[in-house]
Amino acid sequence: MQHSLYDLTGRVAVVTGGSGALGSACCRGLVEAGASVVILARNKQRVEDAARALEEAGAAAAAGIPADVLEKDQLAAARDLVLKRFGRVDILVNAAGGNIKSATLKPGDSIFNLPETAFRQVFDLNLIGTVLPVQIFGEVMGEARKRAGQAGESAPCAGSIVNISSMAAARALTRVVGYSAAKASVENFTRWMAVELARLFGDGLRVNAIAPGFFIGEQNRNLLLAEDGSLTERGRQIIDHTPMGRFGEVDELAGTLVWLCSDAARFVTGVVVPVDGGFGAFSGV
Repeated sequence: MQHSLYDLTGRVAVVTGGSGALGSACCRGLVEAGASVVILARNKQRVEDAARALEEAGAAAAAGIPADVLEKDQLAAARDLVLKRFGRVDILVNAAGGNIKSATLKPGDSIFNLPETAFRQVFDLNLIGTVLPVQIFGEVMGEARKRAGQAGESAPCAGSIVNISSMAAARALTRVVGYSAAKASVENFTRWMAVELARLFGDGLRVNAIAPGFFIGEQNRNLLLAEDGSLTERGRQIIDHTPMGRFGEVDELAGTLVWLCSDAARFVTGVVVPVDGGFGAFSGV
């Protein structure tokens, strides 16, 4: 039987924020494509429960390691545990991030009164929380492929780093100034690292990003939906500007993620792929 370009069997994926709504969907998609998955998040019980759920769903192997993406020492310790158990890292998905309530302007709030600490917190979570995992895991991913090439061995499959951006990166969305600035920085960092790592490792390590449109999760549910499940005013504005006329389902991210991580995308690096129901393409007219 012909090998599928989208088959991830034998590959090891690390997913930061893998116990959240979007992160869990990423994990499921990778598992269904055959990858072993390691979930990194701060809450020990949640990552262990999430890993157990993946194993029950048929994962080749799954593990949960508690780690804060803003703590380099914790990430390094997690990397060492992954290498000890699996011997390799092929895929890194940076799904940790999100907005925080104190960094979101309420109706009537002024940008001039936005707390500096809240802005810094959401910026660090999304940008620094992407930069540090790339430094810690990206180095071992690239060096393993470089060593194999120097030794004349058959190189491991190409490594893939996928960062999670947002529609807020490319279009000005009211109220979420810190989150928007951070995600715009994630996209720039994605392109910069794609160039840098291609110069260092050739086609051995690629870096891309996914920019989800609007998906209902823990952080934005109250902003988009009323208690009875109807749309809030902001929710209605978003649906009116989404040509497909609905919010996304988290599982709809999986296909794009698997493609970016697989050999089907082996000449793709430095791109940001929107998964947004047409939101980014629509002028509103």
